Amino acid sequence: MSTLNEDERRLAELGYKQELTRSWSSFSNFAISFSIISILAGCFTTFAQAWNNGGPVAISIGWPLISAFILIIGFCMSELASAYPTSGGIYWWAAKLGGAKAGFFTGWLNLIGLVSVTASVGYGVTGFINSLIGLYSPSYATNFMGGDFIKQQFVLFLIVLAFATVVNIYSSKLLAAFNNISVWWHVFGAALIIGILLFTTDKHQSLNWMFTTQNNNSGFGENTYWYLVLPLGFLLTQYTITGFDASAHLSEETHDAHISAAKGIWKSIFYSAIGGYILLMSFLYVATNTDFINSFDPEVNPYGGGSIIALLASALGTGLKFKLIMIITTVGQIFCVTACLTSCSRMMYAFSRDGAVPGGNLWKKVNAHGVPLNAVIASAVAGAVLTLPALWKSPTGVPTAFYAVVSVCVISLYLAFLIPIYLRLKAGDSFKPGAWTLGSKYKWMCTLAVAEIVVV
Repeated sequence: MSTLNEDERRLAELGYKQELTRSWSSFSNFAISFSIISILAGCFTTFAQAWNNGGPVAISIGWPLISAFILIIGFCMSELASAYPTSGGIYWWAAKLGGAKAGFFTGWLNLIGLVSVTASVGYGVTGFINSLIGLYSPSYATNFMGGDFIKQQFVLFLIVLAFATVVNIYSSKLLAAFNNISVWWHVFGAALIIGILLFTTDKHQSLNWMFTTQNNNSGFGENTYWYLVLPLGFLLTQYTITGFDASAHLSEETHDAHISAAKGIWKSIFYSAIGGYILLMSFLYVATNTDFINSFDPEVNPYGGGSIIALLASALGTGLKFKLIMIITTVGQIFCVTACLTSCSRMMYAFSRDGAVPGGNLWKKVNAHGVPLNAVIASAVAGAVLTLPALWKSPTGVPTAFYAVVSVCVISLYLAFLIPIYLRLKAGDSFKPGAWTLGSKYKWMCTLAVAEIVVV
């Protein structure tokens, strides 16, 4: 009880009373950010982005390089989360350090980014669901929605969003348990996939190939590789390792939030970076049929040029091992989109509570289970509306709308991260840290974090 009262006291000092149910443990707080980062989602759905824009180099060198910078961003945000453990998270930090205007613009960037990440993960998993159903029911592809692949994916996307909404509207305790299960699904699922690829395949690539091979399927000239094409490939890492601000948004539902949220942010980045790198390197290890993977001719490669599904099918065939991996990643992605919706709804709840969202009185309401029900539904609907352009069929066969939503997600979220980190750097020693602090290291860490976001 004393811990709960201490959390309530800290929240009151920030100007709010306890409305949400505070039932999450430190592990659950870590779990939601780990689930949103989801190496079973981003490493699969945006693998083609790195393969086609940079190739193996964008993965083998790009992933650890960009991950290190993101971890520094996470450390800077952890310090802020410890000082200000509120569901508002990023926008509240910006408002505290830079005034109402800074908070307003940061909040909208954050909200747009969270809606975008919910939409992009929800839409991304539908391609895997579609492929899975097709493996077990060949007639599905030609009969469902008249055989229109674009419409099939959008209907499945709406079903996925509906499922995530249903899970989110029940008690906070159930949601915490759901995310705890998600962590172990990601850990053991990724380990099983890595084991299958390393120990059950016959043909493998060399380390030299993995660290030196370049691809440019972007359409840009070869002389643009280092300054234009390769940076586009970094989107794999930037997109996958994002959404870790969820630990801050769930502060008001977490015990000892001033410590738990701070640790949840940086630990989710750290462990995801390591696990994701091992997973991605195992993909490259079995990417031996490069002509097939690189083909954009649907008669040759029906899975899409550079896609992870094409890579796995070329290495494993479409038998039991392939199906097992597809099931593991699909379930992982469903865990991910559910966690994304949780984070988005809490941010909308807090932003509405501060009067920054039209109709805020509706979105800030909390139901009998201590859940912001209306904010959950509004977040899901906003994600569906944002993804409507996906119904447009790209003549090139590339999921242009999906990558557009991904880009909106990355740009909005990282710009939202930038503002409070810069303001904390500007505040200098006048900033009053919480229990988790960077000490004097904030000077070079915040500087590097700001530079990385601006450049990349």
